[in-house]
Amino acid sequence: MSDSKWQWENATAGAVAGFATVAAVHPLDVVRTRFQVDDGRVVNLPTYKNTAHAILNIARLEGLKGLYAGFFPAVLGSTVSWGLYFFFYSRAKQRYSKNRDEKLSPGLHLASAAEAGALVCFCTNPIWLVKTRLQLQNPLHQTRRYSGLYDALKTIMREEGWRALYKGIVPSLFLVSHGAVQFTAYEELRKVTVDYKAKQRKEDCKSADTDLLNSVDYAVLGGSSKIAAIILTYPFQVIRSRLQLGILYTLSICDRSCVFSPMQQRPTMEGIPRYMDSWHVMKATARFEGFRGFYKGITPNLLKNVPASSITFIVYENVLKLLKLGRTSD
Repeated sequence: MSDSKWQWENATAGAVAGFATVAAVHPLDVVRTRFQVDDGRVVNLPTYKNTAHAILNIARLEGLKGLYAGFFPAVLGSTVSWGLYFFFYSRAKQRYSKNRDEKLSPGLHLASAAEAGALVCFCTNPIWLVKTRLQLQNPLHQTRRYSGLYDALKTIMREEGWRALYKGIVPSLFLVSHGAVQFTAYEELRKVTVDYKAKQRKEDCKSADTDLLNSVDYAVLGGSSKIAAIILTYPFQVIRSRLQLGILYTLSICDRSCVFSPMQQRPTMEGIPRYMDSWHVMKATARFEGFRGFYKGITPNLLKNVPASSITFIVYENVLKLLKLGRTSD
């Protein structure tokens, strides 16, 4: 099999896995985003007590459309991201494994995952920015709402310029460590599981690893690796969401005490940025909310991403098996 064909098989499996993941757990993503940007000083966002209350409230006030706000850019972003991620990741592993008979070390797995994550980040940041903005639209907004992905991109370009599409790119680059931690943990746990099962069956783990593992194994491995990655990198997600929110403060003319009043999620020429940069977000969050502020929304995030990661790796590994079987039969 040619190297390029193998890489495209990885990309295809990753894209299918990404689509299946988003379709299954998107409402939790909406809830997570709204919790992340709620710093207690925003008046145009609803307040939720917990994850269950948020889902019920959104369903009651906004219906299914609210629960699936930003679904198209989420599907597009996830499908493209996973496809590119597995593609770049497999290419990097292949490059690092040249002239090596033994398996890659954890360090090389980490380098491969970090390289893939950085490339994907630059390719998909505009999509994630639009997804965040669409998910935050709710009945309390007074400005014209974005009608969809194309309208959001066009409006942002017109009102804020192309640089606005890369808001949150710095914490996104730090979030490369999320994928690096997850994939490194997955690969290492996978090797341990394969070795353990191979010893039990007295088989050669190098040649029979795909036969030794089943969907339950992939689910456990995917979920476990995701938990480790979330705990270590979640604050960067909060910082990115708050930067992408784009809310500005404008001086209230009728208030002589010069109180700043939050406007809508799209910037205007009359205000100043709510958050200037990543460091500003960190200082403000630490000052007003403390350590817990950096982990706002982690419950729906875990509920969304742990099973989502399990689904992703189940689909990815099984689609990859099918593609290999198809190639073998040819």
